[in-house]
Amino acid sequence: MSAAHSPAEDRYATMPYRRCGHSGLKLPAVSLGAWETFGGDEADAAARVFRAFDLGITHFDFANNYGPPPGQAELVCGRALSQLPRDELLVATKAGFPMWPGPYGDLGSRKHLIASCEQSLKRLGVDHVDIFYHHRTDPETPVEETIGALATLVRQGKALYAGLSNYPGPRFGAALEAAKAEGLRIAILQPYYNLLGRAFEADLLGRAEASGTGVIAFAPLASGLLTEKRLDGEVPAGARGGLWPGGWVRANDKARRSEILTGLAEVAKARGQTLSQMAIAWTLRNPVVTSVVAGASRVEQIEASVAALANLAFSDDELARIDVLTKPA
Repeated sequence: MSAAHSPAEDRYATMPYRRCGHSGLKLPAVSLGAWETFGGDEADAAARVFRAFDLGITHFDFANNYGPPPGQAELVCGRALSQLPRDELLVATKAGFPMWPGPYGDLGSRKHLIASCEQSLKRLGVDHVDIFYHHRTDPETPVEETIGALATLVRQGKALYAGLSNYPGPRFGAALEAAKAEGLRIAILQPYYNLLGRAFEADLLGRAEASGTGVIAFAPLASGLLTEKRLDGEVPAGARGGLWPGGWVRANDKARRSEILTGLAEVAKARGQTLSQMAIAWTLRNPVVTSVVAGASRVEQIEASVAALANLAFSDDELARIDVLTKPA
């Protein structure tokens, strides 16, 4: 491994840091996620991690199943993060999707979560993570057991904060009650939320605000649909753009998708932003949202995401036009 990276001296000059709900934790407005983009070339991954940190991105978001193959993102990025000052970093990971064969390899049992966390610590090369999430709900395991496992990890010092991801409103509410009984604060919620996926606003937003839970939105670009390359509305077979916003894709034919995306791009252009930059800014417009976790396969994409922070204000007319294009009927 080469010598430790020398971080930019001005790395904290422009990045805004937002308080995560009612906790003492602050996150950069843009965080770097490793879903499907950090399992390959190690030198290239390190270059992206270092550039992100130099731009003030202190929060790096993983899950045990991120790769490919599963676990690879933690291994590759863990080696890069080891060259940065650990106490300036927020390292987050998750468990709940399939990782190994048999009945204990996924979902939300105490067995799975504690074993997964210990495996992630080894891959990342750290003695604790700053945030550990349950990655998805488990219909078979009592929520009290899942939350109890998170509480154990926090008490053991293997995680400093506990979080939940992909939780629907009622299950999130039950998890908050279970956490209260454990004396645990659910510091952060990570939902799917973007211009094309606004279900979060109907229930989870109010619950998060009322409970003082921070929110970090994943897939702010709708798996690539909210970029200029998709203005024709085409979603190629196998493209990530068809994965998370699948309901939106199915509900709108190609012509309607193109109409919506082109309309959004026109609003963005008038703001002096690309469509992807406006999508990030729009998600961050809500004070309940602490950060967005954005993936990047190139350094230039990280730079573009951070540049979105130069214009976070929206006029009433802009918001009204966006609502016409994106709010469900």
